[in-house]
Amino acid sequence: MRRLQVKATVLVSALLAVIGIVLIVETALLGGGMGFLLGAMFLLAGGLRIYLLRR
Repeated sequence: MRRLQVKATVLVSALLAVIGIVLIVETALLGGGMGFLLGAMFLLAGGLRIYLLRR
């Protein structure tokens, strides 16, 4: 059960990081705005979650 929980956490965290990257790229292509901040927040949330889980 614990192994499944860890895999699900990594999957959701990676998805958050990918969404963050997509938001940043999309915002850059469309000319800027709040997407940079939101993208960075999603990217950090996903990355830090994986980092803390592996620590």
